[in-house]
Amino acid sequence: MPDARDVSPYDALLLLSFGGPEGPDDVVPFLENVTRGRGIPKERLKEVGQHYFLFGGVSPINDQNRALLHALRKDFAEHGLDLPVYWGNRNWAPYLTDTLREMVRDGRRRILVLATSAYASYSGCRQYRENLADALQTLEAEGLELPKVDKLRHYFNHPGFLEPMIDGVLRSLAELPEDVRDGAHLAFSTHSIPTASADTSGPVEEHGDGGAYVKQHLDVAQQIADAVRERTGIDHPWQLVYQSRSGAPHIPWLEPDICDHLDERHAAGVPAVVIAPIGFVSDHMEVLYDLDTEATARAGELGLPMRRSATVGADPRFAAAIRELVTERAAVERGQDVTPCALGALGASHNLCPVGCCPARAPRPVAAGADSTYA
Repeated sequence: MPDARDVSPYDALLLLSFGGPEGPDDVVPFLENVTRGRGIPKERLKEVGQHYFLFGGVSPINDQNRALLHALRKDFAEHGLDLPVYWGNRNWAPYLTDTLREMVRDGRRRILVLATSAYASYSGCRQYRENLADALQTLEAEGLELPKVDKLRHYFNHPGFLEPMIDGVLRSLAELPEDVRDGAHLAFSTHSIPTASADTSGPVEEHGDGGAYVKQHLDVAQQIADAVRERTGIDHPWQLVYQSRSGAPHIPWLEPDICDHLDERHAAGVPAVVIAPIGFVSDHMEVLYDLDTEATARAGELGLPMRRSATVGADPRFAAAIRELVTERAAVERGQDVTPCALGALGASHNLCPVGCCPARAPRPVAAGADSTYA
């Protein structure tokens, strides 16, 4: 077993996330960052931004990342890990490039990256690796010494990620009226992506119908449903569903949509539904709007009792899981034999993204993988 306090050769952890606006004036500039290069008019961005304006123009994701930062720092300190934790975003302050520049100036030379996305996909993994390469390219142009950057493996099936979600589903079931509780259907929700992107998610050998993206979500859903059955004695039917589609209507995306699914379940006579947003690390805007606003309204219109379970957020078990992933990866880098911690049928994900993993439509420089531009 690796030393639970030895993080060498790493000297810092970077929490890398999506980012979000923190006031009404930030909404359109934030959306311009998200959609840069797509030629979307500002008026259209204002329409899209209505989701944020409903919540005062503030995305909850930044505060949730601050809470996770606190949880990580607290857990590391309590367990004797001398590893500073930084935070950078793809689309809003603190920007990734600024954070990496700060880390270099602080003398950090071996950096581990924790992305707030647990599954394999272009947008959930490779795009973050492209962002890292872009930031390193900027620092190189500025004449700064570049650090070596590695990314933590996908953690969708780590017990520290699964257990909080299991508890969330159990709490939501307990909140349903007793007369509909035992017959409740479980809807495991994640972000819809184009089917072409899903089919090429994960390593090349996993490409195919839904790719690693769908396979990993189905594995998580099955584990949660099994745990609920073991702890309650009730075998609740379940389905993987999708939300937050944003693409052109003619492009196929993963289905069924959560609201369509509620219609179908109601028509089939299901007495209640628990929605479990397993595809998301925290209760950010897509959870608050697509589930707590739109799906909740649809369930109300149908007269269908519905509860939405919590995401993992800053749960101490998740912080502990990240600590274990850090020490596991550090031990691998030191050449030690390590048995990675993972539940379910799929086993632990790769430490180094292989060539062809979650490919982009147009190749771009990437970091933290076998095909890295920056070693």
